[in-house]
Amino acid sequence: MANAEERGAELVRFIASALVSMPDEVNVVVADDGTLELEANESDRGRVIGRQGRVAKAMRVLLGKTPGCSDLQLEIVD
Repeated sequence: MANAEERGAELVRFIASALVSMPDEVNVVVADDGTLELEANESDRGRVIGRQGRVAKAMRVLLGKTPGCSDLQLEIVD
């Protein structure tokens, strides 16, 4: 069974890959403090963030509702 960070990273990677035009360039890294850092191609970053941050906020809500992942934070890296 995967731990919470791995499950959360896989969930965020799955969602972000479905949104972008270059899914192979989506990468989610677990930082030392447990923060999930989402990296995407520069041209796809707007799709991941969404208008007024709505997509990013929705990903954070889903991450918070995932069992065991409610303490994880999501950052979108430039």
